[in-house]
Amino acid sequence: MSNHSNSRKLSRRTVLRGLGVSLALPWLEATTSVARAGASSMTSSPLRMAFIFVPNGVDMRNWTPTTDGYGFKLPPILQPLAPVKDHLMVLSGLAHDKGRANGDGPGDHARSASVFLTGAQPRKTDGEQIRSGISVDQAAAKAVGHHTRFSSLELGVDAGRNAGNCDSGYSCAYSSNISWSSETTPVGKEINPRLVFERLFASGSPQEIDRGAQQRELLKKSVLDFVSEDAKQLQTRLSRNDNRKLDEYLTGIREIERRLGTATTAPSLTHEFDYQIPGGVPGSYTEHLRLMCDMMVLAFQTDSTRIATLMFANAGDNKNYRNIGVRDGHHDLSHHGRNQEKMDKICSINGFHVQQLSYLLQRMKSIEEGDGTLLDHAMICYGSGISDGDRHNHDDLPILLAGGGCGTLDPGRHVRFESETPLCNLFLSMLDRMGASVPFIGDSTDRLPRLQV
Repeated sequence: MSNHSNSRKLSRRTVLRGLGVSLALPWLEATTSVARAGASSMTSSPLRMAFIFVPNGVDMRNWTPTTDGYGFKLPPILQPLAPVKDHLMVLSGLAHDKGRANGDGPGDHARSASVFLTGAQPRKTDGEQIRSGISVDQAAAKAVGHHTRFSSLELGVDAGRNAGNCDSGYSCAYSSNISWSSETTPVGKEINPRLVFERLFASGSPQEIDRGAQQRELLKKSVLDFVSEDAKQLQTRLSRNDNRKLDEYLTGIREIERRLGTATTAPSLTHEFDYQIPGGVPGSYTEHLRLMCDMMVLAFQTDSTRIATLMFANAGDNKNYRNIGVRDGHHDLSHHGRNQEKMDKICSINGFHVQQLSYLLQRMKSIEEGDGTLLDHAMICYGSGISDGDRHNHDDLPILLAGGGCGTLDPGRHVRFESETPLCNLFLSMLDRMGASVPFIGDSTDRLPRLQV
């Protein structure tokens, strides 16, 4: 039997195994004849969904395009997205009413994170009686998460707490989390890229996982060294084109391992992932963000999950950005009082964050999959729960939607909606496309129109 005929029998769930390692495969031509659970009827590839949160709002003057529809000019903050502009929608006019005080007084930053994916008014407490709402990512995970190894993946770069007062009487749980599996249960995020990597490729009993990780560390070996025999056997069954794609994928994994090895200190080798402050976090904020983006891409590429969230920073974060020449704290600068120098610095921080988004989208665009790319088969929502950090307003939020949605989105446009249109209407529309329809989410009133022409 020819290699091509043999390869047609490969399941999308084929993995390469070794001691404590299970390496899922990317999309290959050899798997296209195998039906994929949860795949869109318009494509052989499954649809992915991700949400990225940035704190403290943005400089809306340099964010919002001046014209609507196709052919809009990217404003200064969005300039880094030029290579993926045709895969992008800028959505203006969307609001989160439940981010407002509504009688609860100050605390807009905490509310901006807790409301970001829930659309629900958080209960003002710094004690145990926290209450928000089920987030859109977890609504999707409950409906379609069983199709993948992980129902969802929650990532971040700043450690968080689920107790204590972080903003005007609001629990730190609100500032540190955007994903909520129930009204009272935030889903903690992982901030250590090395442990995300280990988790994605871990296999076997806890003892085997630990032993494999310790042996790889001791011998300075790659996970690829542990699955080399399986890989060699698989290569004999693949076409020349699939072997090229497999080689690109494995080379990419080895490069990520190299970066993890040089970027981290005091690596934590354990199969337990419920910890407070893991070791091995990169010292460079830029590298930390990019490694987390790489972890998301790996998870999507291997169909380990189809739902992910990533917090670029916690709500109200006040870190400085010396790497781009901004020595002031981000939150402090957001209260700029219309001071031009401070607003220029805010614009620089906003642009830096968008650069990292562009990195993620370009990585996804570069990965071929079925009838398109990984980006074509995704919906990536990026934004903040606050519009202008100085005004603390929650209308006309800075929201981007990237990706083709497996043919269900029409990107390359600036779409302006009527003022006060609930952001949750977008979430309803995204859930429909994921095959996870719900009657409502948060304060949604209807599906969001004009996402597809």
